[in-house]
Amino acid sequence: MHVLILGGTTEARRLAELLHGTRGLELTSSLAGRVASPRLPSGDVRVGGFGGAEGLAAWIRDHAVDAVVDATHPFAGTMSFHAAEAAAATHVPLLALRRPGWVPAEGEQWHETGSLEEAALMLPALGRRIFLTTGRMGLSAFAALDDLWFLVRSVDAPEAPHPRSMEILLDRGPFTRDGERELLRRHRIDVVVTKDSGGAATAPKLTASREAGLPVVVIRRPSVPEGVSVVPDPERAARWIGHRLEQQSFRAID
Repeated sequence: MHVLILGGTTEARRLAELLHGTRGLELTSSLAGRVASPRLPSGDVRVGGFGGAEGLAAWIRDHAVDAVVDATHPFAGTMSFHAAEAAAATHVPLLALRRPGWVPAEGEQWHETGSLEEAALMLPALGRRIFLTTGRMGLSAFAALDDLWFLVRSVDAPEAPHPRSMEILLDRGPFTRDGERELLRRHRIDVVVTKDSGGAATAPKLTASREAGLPVVVIRRPSVPEGVSVVPDPERAARWIGHRLEQQSFRAID
């Protein structure tokens, strides 16, 4: 049984670790290639795009893939829809692995919005020194805010267009609450902007923001394509694959 994991996330690496070495299972993890030095999962790895839904469907056929797990980042919406289209075209079962989103705690000043562009419109009324933790993509949404200063944290350096007044902090989680407290204090941050990525690795910024009494602009995550089953953790995804492997073994015996 050949399983394709569309990965790049902590959950995708954990799933590959759980499945690696399973008898009767061939495993391929696919990374988009947007990070210069990605953390590689266990097993076979391919890097780069497929060429849209049609290219992914062709890859699934050419490599005799029996099941696909979409374990991409919660904001990799385009890839998720391509996966759904390719799975439907090839009649291959698809599972989405999505870490649960964050839930505001008591005392947190959340301002939820649907896009980076909407977040940018909110900022002038909320503060002047912005901690932007939405990654290196999409900074063009904030490029016209010349009256604001940005601290931009990302794994790799962002590309233009981006805000004129900014400092770039290249770093990768997990982060600590004490570290986030000190970062907010040192840079005199008065607004935090984040995507609802979920997970524990980057959640300490929310706690630090609440303790400092700072507003947080939260971009809502896109929805999973309609009809796709979703599990919240790698262990349940591994059980889903194990069940399919067991069914396939029974069919082979019959």
